[in-house]
Amino acid sequence: MRRENQSSVSKFLLLGLPIQPEQQDLFFALFLGMYLTTVLGNLLIILLIRLDPHLHTPMYFFLSHLALTDVSFSSVTVPKMLINMQTQDQSVPYAECVTQMYFFIIFACIDNLLLAVMAYDRYVAICHPLHYTIIMREELCLCLLAGSWLLSCAIALTHTLLLSQLSFCDENIIPHFFCDLAVLLRLSCSDTSLNELIIFTVGSVGLILPLSGILVSYGCIGHSILRVPSTKGICKALSTCGSHLSVVSLFYGTMMAVYFSSSSGQSHDKDIIASVMYAMVTPMLNPFIYSLRNRDMTLALGSFFRNNNLFAK
Repeated sequence: MRRENQSSVSKFLLLGLPIQPEQQDLFFALFLGMYLTTVLGNLLIILLIRLDPHLHTPMYFFLSHLALTDVSFSSVTVPKMLINMQTQDQSVPYAECVTQMYFFIIFACIDNLLLAVMAYDRYVAICHPLHYTIIMREELCLCLLAGSWLLSCAIALTHTLLLSQLSFCDENIIPHFFCDLAVLLRLSCSDTSLNELIIFTVGSVGLILPLSGILVSYGCIGHSILRVPSTKGICKALSTCGSHLSVVSLFYGTMMAVYFSSSSGQSHDKDIIASVMYAMVTPMLNPFIYSLRNRDMTLALGSFFRNNNLFAK
């Protein structure tokens, strides 16, 4: 790397959440509880899918990886935020900041792509039930998962390499609780037009294509249900797709809240609140949505606790 492209900033200062000093302990306890709930809830889903043979299907294969992604996604930002709240040390080294941004982008992209893959899985299950096991074979599931990971890593690596070419002169204060790419670009004293073009292009394609795939899949599912209207068929479709639709709505709803709060010139406080919803609340709620609205997960959960009670006795 050329010398003029190297950053003169060795560390950044994370301002964190816009809360009063006397409220630090209260919010620390709240966010610690949310993080532990996220980790335990998603790990429980992974454990149930692993232990229950009835859940060894493509749908739950992708769900287990979505749960793992949610744990990783929260773990990228929340522990550092909690440490900063307790130690009052807001500094973060340049390399650590860029690394955090890299993994944040990876897991956000994987979440996005996995939701699209799961929508396709539901489309095949409902619209082509007789060919489901042939279409959603193990090789295809592994390819879809590997493709999601590779594409996400490529997107994150592209943003990271472009960011590494920028210079950061004197301004090193990040008005956020994690190293967000958009905020880092605003701090740079270099020309960021290429970075912004890549963000717009990759972001638009990376959001529009998966969301379009989800909408098309559920459009076909709705059309298939309406062709053969029956109470049993509708109930089965709602049972199969209700949890996924809830997670999709929550994911894209919070994502759009972050986007519009950033692009509309609103205050940093509103942007941070929207990011808390996206980075902390959504991964925490996903296990509850799948457990409470999914009959198979509810049965597996009941069986798991019954077996543990028997072992305890």
